Amino acid sequence: MIAYGDAGGWGALADRTRRAIVASLADRPRSVGELAAQMPVSRPAVSQHLKVLKDAGLVSEHQEGTRRIYQLNPAALAALRDQLDTYWRRALTSYAEVVSDGIHGSGERDHRHQREDNP
Repeated sequence: MIAYGDAGGWGALADRTRRAIVASLADRPRSVGELAAQMPVSRPAVSQHLKVLKDAGLVSEHQEGTRRIYQLNPAALAALRDQLDTYWRRALTSYAEVVSDGIHGSGERDHRHQREDNP
């Protein structure tokens, strides 16, 4: 079970603009101005989105002269990927169990339903 606190990164990525920012930062670190030039939102809006991503731990920043340069936090993205891999493995395992039960237990299920229908 996931604790509510673990959802911060996923919640930050729920917004389309923030996903676009993450996709852009995956190419290389960028300033707010560079990101805003690629987005259909204002520079202040990009700054707000970056704050959400930073608060979620997905993005970090450093100073280069008078500019702040934003980059992805590889450890935070790896943690999200690990969670997604866990969900994927669980889903595949559940699917395999359902398929296996359907193949191996189909006669048993039919027999059970017959008993329930014919008391």
